[in-house]
Amino acid sequence: MPLVTVDSPTPPSRLRAVLPDLAPWHASADFRKLWLAGLISSFGSFLTFVALPVQIKELTGSVAAVGAIGAVELVPLIVFGLYGGALADALDKRKLILWTEAGQAVLSAALLVNALLPSPAVWPLFAVAALSSALVSVQRPALDALWPRIVAHDHLPAAGSLNALRWQVGGVAGPALAGVVVAYAGLGWAYGADLLTFAASVLLTLGIAPSPASHEAAKPSLRAIAEGARYAWSRKELLGTYVIDIAAMLFALPLAVLPFLADELDAPWSLGLMYSAVPAGAMLVSLTSGWTSRVHRHGRVVVLAAALWGLAIAAAGVSRDVWLVLLFLTLGGAADMVSGIFRGVMWNQTIPDELRGRLAGIELLSYSVGPQLGQTYVGGVAAWKGVRTSVWSGGLLCVGAVGLLALCLPKLMSYDARTNEHAVRLREQRAAAAAAVPAPSPTPAES
Repeated sequence: MPLVTVDSPTPPSRLRAVLPDLAPWHASADFRKLWLAGLISSFGSFLTFVALPVQIKELTGSVAAVGAIGAVELVPLIVFGLYGGALADALDKRKLILWTEAGQAVLSAALLVNALLPSPAVWPLFAVAALSSALVSVQRPALDALWPRIVAHDHLPAAGSLNALRWQVGGVAGPALAGVVVAYAGLGWAYGADLLTFAASVLLTLGIAPSPASHEAAKPSLRAIAEGARYAWSRKELLGTYVIDIAAMLFALPLAVLPFLADELDAPWSLGLMYSAVPAGAMLVSLTSGWTSRVHRHGRVVVLAAALWGLAIAAAGVSRDVWLVLLFLTLGGAADMVSGIFRGVMWNQTIPDELRGRLAGIELLSYSVGPQLGQTYVGGVAAWKGVRTSVWSGGLLCVGAVGLLALCLPKLMSYDARTNEHAVRLREQRAAAAAAVPAPSPTPAES
C-alpha cells in the first residue's frame, strides 16, 4: 500500500496542479479581506517576535531568560485557549476577532513606550508576552471556526495553503526586516510598526460580515468545554494530529536560542535570516501547494513530515557553517508546513460547525503548547549542555517520539479523506445545505 495516495493530474493541468489554488480567493470576498488583514498583522507580529527576545537578551544576557518567554505564555495559552474555543462557538466570531486584534494593538503600544524609556524594564516584556498569549488564545479559535463558514467545503485544502502562505510572507519578510530595524533603527521602530499593522488589520476586519453562533452551539461553560474534549478524545485520528505536533515542537523548535547560535557561529548578521528560514521553507511549500488537494491519506503525511522536521533541525544543530544551518532550517520549515497543511485539512473537513470553536481551542493548545514548552526546554538544555547540543539532540528526540507515536496511532495512519465517516458526513451536510439555498430570481433582462 502506498504511503500517500495522490490523484494524477491530466497533462494540460500539470502547471496549475503545482501552483497555489486561488479558488477561495476568487469565490469569497470575506476570505480576501480576512486574508489581507491576517497578512498585515502577521507581518508586524513577526517584527515583535524577533525584537522581544533580542531586547530580553540585551537587558539580561541570559539564555534561560529568553527561553522563559515560553513558560510565561503557557498558562494563559492553556486557560484562555480552552475558554476561547467555547466563546467562539457561543458568540459572534467577527466581534471576537476585532476586540482581540484591538487588544494586541494596545500591547504593542505598551512595548513601544517601554522601549523609549531611558532604562527599559524587563518585567513589562514578560507581562506583555503573557497578555498577548491570552489574546491570541481567544482569537485563534474564532478565526479557525470562521474559515469553514466563509469557504466552500471543497476549497478548504486550498484555503489552508493560502492561509499558511499569508503567515509565511510575514514570517519571511518580518524577521529579515526586524534584524535590520533592530540593529540600525532600534527596538522602538519594530514595536511601532507592529502597532500600525494591528490598526490596519482592524479596519479590514470591520468589512467582514457578522458570523453569529450556530443554533446548536452550547453556551460557554466548563460543561461545554468538557463536551468538546470528549468529542476530541473519541476521534483518535484527531488526537494523533495533536500529539504528533506537540512532540515535534516540544523537542525540535530552536527559536529561543537562535540569537546565541548566531553568536556561536560568528555570524550575528544572520539572526534575521535564521528567523526567516523556517517560514521561507514553509512558503516554498505553499507556493507549490496545488498537489495538496489530491492527497487523501492525510495522517501518513503528517507523520512523515514531522519526522523530516526533526531530522532537519538535528542537521542544523551539528552544522558549523552558517549557510548550512540556514539551509536545514529552510528544509525543516518546508516539512513543518506540509504537516500543518494536512492537520488543518483533517480538522476543517471533519469537525461539526457547532463544535468547531471548542475543537479549535484544543487545536490551539496542540500547536502552541508544544512551542511554548519547547522554548523553555531548549533554553534549559542550552544553559546546561550548550546551544548546539540543545538543537541537534532535540531534533533526534523529535524523530524518535514521532516514530513511537505513529506505531501507537493506527487510526491516524489509516485515515483517508474519501472514506472517513466524519469527512463523508460533513461533506454531505454541506452539499445538502448548499442545495437548499434557493437560486436567485432572474432579472428582467434575463427573463
